[in-house]
Amino acid sequence: MARPGATLPPLPPKPANLFPVWSGLLIALFVVITRDLEITFEDLFWGLADMAEFLGRFDHPDFTELPRYLRLMGETLAMAAWGTALSLAIAVVAAPFAARNLSPSPIIYRIVREALNLLRAIPDLLLALIFVAALGLGPLAGTLALGLHTAGFLGKFFAECLERVDPGAYEAAYAAGAGFLQTTVWIGWPSIIQEVVGYTIFVLDRNVRMAAVLGLVGAGGIGFAMQQALRLFEYGSAAALILVILATIMIIDYLSAGLRARVR
Repeated sequence: MARPGATLPPLPPKPANLFPVWSGLLIALFVVITRDLEITFEDLFWGLADMAEFLGRFDHPDFTELPRYLRLMGETLAMAAWGTALSLAIAVVAAPFAARNLSPSPIIYRIVREALNLLRAIPDLLLALIFVAALGLGPLAGTLALGLHTAGFLGKFFAECLERVDPGAYEAAYAAGAGFLQTTVWIGWPSIIQEVVGYTIFVLDRNVRMAAVLGLVGAGGIGFAMQQALRLFEYGSAAALILVILATIMIIDYLSAGLRARVR
């Protein structure tokens, strides 16, 4: 409490209101982008009209070949599951070497980190095109593309989780004479098992969606049938395939949400 007659210190200056500045910059950026891409509201209006007309062709789904569609959806799910298993195997091996506080050498740490970055940087669609050209049409190309691409994500996630483990636990293991492999198996992985399960379920959920997309480039599964139906203008079959994909994804969403809730 200030003494009687004492002067109070001056109030701090009012902070500058930068909202108009940032708003003006965003509007200017939007105008520059639309002019560079030659986008106009008239084009957007006509594009929406054309899209509505195109979507109207899918109003009569044809389920006469439903058993075949379900078999193709099962192939897509198998591709996603095997791709996730491949990415999990790669990530489990690579993650300890990509953890800064666990890797046996800074050089190994940097090499493995950059390898995981490379796998994440190459889109799985591009990988699928490469494997289709090398191996031919079929689910093997899609499985390899999903497995390698998502291995970069899982490896990064697992490595960062291993880095957050209490350093004292690693030091105690080393002090007791444990080596790199023993410390990883008995200290590292048991400490992050919940994160491992959660991230793996998330990647599986994501791979189910991408497996359907990879079929469009010839990687097998229900996406390849979708490509053929659209190419032959069989909109009824395409609509049925879309509904099968949507129903499957909804079921996977509910199952994965329940599994993630159980591991928390």
